[in-house]
Amino acid sequence: MANNENDFQVQIKPSEVDIKGFPDRVVIIPIINSPIFPGMIAPIILGEDKFSPELDEQLLKVGHVALNLVKYREDLKEQNEEDLEVGPGDIYKVGVLCKVVKKLKLPDGSVNILVHGMKRYRASEIVSEKTLLKSKVEVFDDILETDEELDAYTRSVINQVKKLSEINPYFNEEMKLAMLNSPSPGALADLVAFALSLDIPEAQDFLETLVVKKRFAKLLVYLKREKDVADIQKKISDEVNDKVNKYQREYFLREQLKVIRAELGMDEDDKSRDIKRMKDIIEKVGMPPDALKAAQEELERLEVIPDSSPEYNVARTYLNWMIDLPWSKSTDIVINIKLAKKILARDHYGLEKAKERILEFLAVRKLRPEYDGTILCLAGPPGVGKTSLGKSIAKSLGRKFYRFSLGGMRDEAEIKGHRRTYVGAMPGKIIQAIKRVEVNNPVIMLDEIDKMGKSFQGDPASALLEVLDPEQNSAFLDNYLDVTFNLSKVLFIATANNINDIPEPLLDRMEVIELSGYTIEEKLNIATKWVIPKQLEKHGLSKTEFHLTTEVLKKLVADYAREPGVRIMEQAIAKLCRRAALEKVAIGKRKIFEPEIKELEKYLGVARYQVEKAEKILHPGVVTGLAWTAFGGEILFIETLPLKGKGGFKLTGQLGEVMNESANLAYSYVKRLLQVDLDKVGFKKPVAKIVPSGKVPVAIPGQITPASTTMTSAETMDPQDFLATHEIHLHLPAGATPKDGPSAGITMATALYGLATKRKVKADLAMTGELSLTGKVLPVGGIKEKVLAAKRAGIKEIILPEQNLKDLKEVPPIHRRGLKFHPVSHFDQVLKIAFKMKLKTTTL
Repeated sequence: MANNENDFQVQIKPSEVDIKGFPDRVVIIPIINSPIFPGMIAPIILGEDKFSPELDEQLLKVGHVALNLVKYREDLKEQNEEDLEVGPGDIYKVGVLCKVVKKLKLPDGSVNILVHGMKRYRASEIVSEKTLLKSKVEVFDDILETDEELDAYTRSVINQVKKLSEINPYFNEEMKLAMLNSPSPGALADLVAFALSLDIPEAQDFLETLVVKKRFAKLLVYLKREKDVADIQKKISDEVNDKVNKYQREYFLREQLKVIRAELGMDEDDKSRDIKRMKDIIEKVGMPPDALKAAQEELERLEVIPDSSPEYNVARTYLNWMIDLPWSKSTDIVINIKLAKKILARDHYGLEKAKERILEFLAVRKLRPEYDGTILCLAGPPGVGKTSLGKSIAKSLGRKFYRFSLGGMRDEAEIKGHRRTYVGAMPGKIIQAIKRVEVNNPVIMLDEIDKMGKSFQGDPASALLEVLDPEQNSAFLDNYLDVTFNLSKVLFIATANNINDIPEPLLDRMEVIELSGYTIEEKLNIATKWVIPKQLEKHGLSKTEFHLTTEVLKKLVADYAREPGVRIMEQAIAKLCRRAALEKVAIGKRKIFEPEIKELEKYLGVARYQVEKAEKILHPGVVTGLAWTAFGGEILFIETLPLKGKGGFKLTGQLGEVMNESANLAYSYVKRLLQVDLDKVGFKKPVAKIVPSGKVPVAIPGQITPASTTMTSAETMDPQDFLATHEIHLHLPAGATPKDGPSAGITMATALYGLATKRKVKADLAMTGELSLTGKVLPVGGIKEKVLAAKRAGIKEIILPEQNLKDLKEVPPIHRRGLKFHPVSHFDQVLKIAFKMKLKTTTL
């Protein structure tokens, strides 16, 4: 390093500096770090671009420099002094006037200037000359009032510093010695403030405080804060050290214990025994090669991980899952068709079609145990016995049964598991089920498969594709295990309420078995044979203390439990049992509890349902239809009303999109039909006859006499012009109930045709069927429920699509008795039957 005169200058000692000989103008060096207080000696490093020749010349010429803090800004945190660009308005006016003691040029081109703080000063008339800031100097002395209060302040500061020196390394012995040798109280305060490294606003405030007492007061606040922070830091440091020391101590003790046990020939420690146990089980459970390799590698990794490490528990949990799975353990399958039939008949009433399909399924499994047929999906309304059917299948096969619900599931990790990188990771529901049943060929019921959700976390329905595909599930990969598991031996049974909500690829992998709702007669049998005995036992009653007649049960089912299943009926019977128990215990009533029909409202409340009955007289434009609901079948009155206008069609009744389209199609078809010659479809055009007001009109062949005594011109209008000159309003009552589907197509068309031609439909006639734009009548669903609803409502004749005749076989003969069925294939046949024209009918 060069040491010529231009590299550094040796100045006189600080004690020999003449503090009165200050220059009038000095160069200001802006700083952004902690300031240098009077009496302090500290270096200032300026970069090569900041140490200009002009600055060097001023230092040599004046020998003094002023240090002023830059006003606080958020961007100062990201800058250093070399990159700082400031103007006269960016710096505080009050700073420290310093004597240049020495300057030294460093190898990287920067310059180290050693300065000695002399006095507080105020800058005035700041100007910028080239790259330098210059100002006039106004020097200040400390305002010192020597009294007992100042002495108390001084001692308090010294005591605080002594306490702080025990936990803060910056306040060492040299610092305490410098404090004791301070020439004045003000110098003492400045020395402590310098050691505290205050931030810019606090440092500037302290610098501008000339009264020494006030300076001490502020200093005590800063020292108290520093003491509190230092205490917290010490507490945190002690806690960390305690934990580290504890782990190290335990580790050394365990290692010593291992050596002692080995020397004494004693048993192995817990970790060694655990690893040995896992190793023995891994060799016995019969894992496939890839799973065996993964388990052995994880076991080798576990041996070298300290049991105090968090990774030890992660690896150990994974190995426990691997050895707990039934890789080769199966239930012996013994299929007895007669026993299975007996179990199904004992546990379920009705559902003959579903029972027959299940027996077929079991028969194929008996002939070919390795049969990997499609997955069964039991679909039907709530409460019809889907879950209990699955349990009966498991009983028939002699397998273990496990059920879990998919309703509301939104994360595919629930099916395929989480990866082990996540905290608290676990396998998916499928692997968890296999572990719980402890065999690899159970019956697993996937309940509510139609109610799965979908979110940003994935689509669980897509994850189920691999599970339910016989071609893929023999190598099911769970994300947690990261090895394949054979699910081909598992019998999966899914349940759903609405198969339309199941994704098409998933539905394609399952064979759907439809479970329709129970009829009233079936519910009566279920209530008598199963529900009532079960509830009597549950409520501590006997048959001699509780009895419901057939009429009461029918009324209970019709008014309170019309849903397809039996849950609500069971709840109503349970409520009556609780009432019987109350009268037996609290009231002391000993005779049999046998409520009458009129007492049901007293015990069960107001009836939940009202039975729709066929109207005795229907007006033109009103037709009785048949509808399917989640609670069974219902009759539905379709009403139309003509309004004056130039055509138009309005729909109300909370209709769905499909039903809206069906209504518009019916309107278009009827409008076109009325434009052709009505004689072609078997009708004579009505003869218009104006009847004077107040006189009763005479019935004319082919004409429907209106209810009023006066016929208007609209009422005698040619039907061909009726729709073109009227706005038609079509309404389906029960407007709060959503309605959808195409099965009311012929009903709406018949209502529109009757309104236009002023013809009434037979009151005891109901109909269902989809209408095409060419007049064809297409098949619909829910025939059984619709027929039962028509029977309840007193309907005598039913028009239905010809292709639905086969569905009538599902209706019990007792419910078909007394009904006349008209199968149709075209809307012309509907018109002739509805308006009392002769046509060959089919009676079942």
